[in-house]
Amino acid sequence: MSVSIITKEDLQEFKTELLEDIRNLFQFRSTEQKLWLKSSEVKELLNISAGTLQTLRINGTLTYSKVGGTLYYNYKDIEKLLNKT
Repeated sequence: MSVSIITKEDLQEFKTELLEDIRNLFQFRSTEQKLWLKSSEVKELLNISAGTLQTLRINGTLTYSKVGGTLYYNYKDIEKLLNKT
């Protein structure tokens, strides 16, 4: 059975590598597009008003799901809408 001695420097190096890996994970996630967007995010993305968003919902141009009191829109549906125009 062998014994390994861990020094402060080893722990510091491990900590640095671990923090770098965590930072990389967060950077990767922030570049991913969310699958479901709230109304405020859709209005900002499309640069439209609340009334226009409501019209898109009413006439069936943009589908949505309601969870509790919040409306969610599928990002893929928004992409399709943008590609049509």
